[in-house]
Amino acid sequence: MIVLATANPNKMAEIAPILARAGLEAVPQTRFFKEEAVEDGLSFIENALKKARFASQRTGLPALADDSGIEVSALAGKPGIFSARYAAGSAGGTSDERNLQKLLADLRGVPYSQRQARYSCAVVYVEHAEDPMPLVGVGHLYGEVLMERRTGQGIGYDDVMWIPRLVKAVSEIPPEVKNKISHRAQAVQSVLNQLQQRVSL
Repeated sequence: MIVLATANPNKMAEIAPILARAGLEAVPQTRFFKEEAVEDGLSFIENALKKARFASQRTGLPALADDSGIEVSALAGKPGIFSARYAAGSAGGTSDERNLQKLLADLRGVPYSQRQARYSCAVVYVEHAEDPMPLVGVGHLYGEVLMERRTGQGIGYDDVMWIPRLVKAVSEIPPEVKNKISHRAQAVQSVLNQLQQRVSL
């Protein structure tokens, strides 16, 4: 059994089936506790590690955590690790919609030729809270930020993240496809590959 260090049902829905295909049972940390780890790292990897150690410490079980976000070239990599709370300083607080609208506002007037972006994800697995050799996987999904919402649907920034090679916004990609090619799926698979190598030693 592996604890998924998240209270986000969307992350759980994406990660758990990938682990299940590898024969691993995943349970959300909310089954054991409600507190959240303090995400004060300076990188996706640092924050994922903090969350994994916190979940493992609270449960005594192996834990897997991710930290992810959108990096926009024209904004020097922002929102980056602050993607989930990008609009935190605005009236009404933060939410997916406020974050998305702030991103569009910050890119107002920027032409499509300069709107390159990528989704990035770091996944960290620890055997126990003090694991001296955590496993780290990284994944990226490259695209461009649209000038307006595509469908009015999707989570996070999916409705403005355009993937040229698929000729679709992420919000338009079928879940069964998204869960194979996403930055998160890539990072989780990388960790699974390392776990398999560790077991075979």
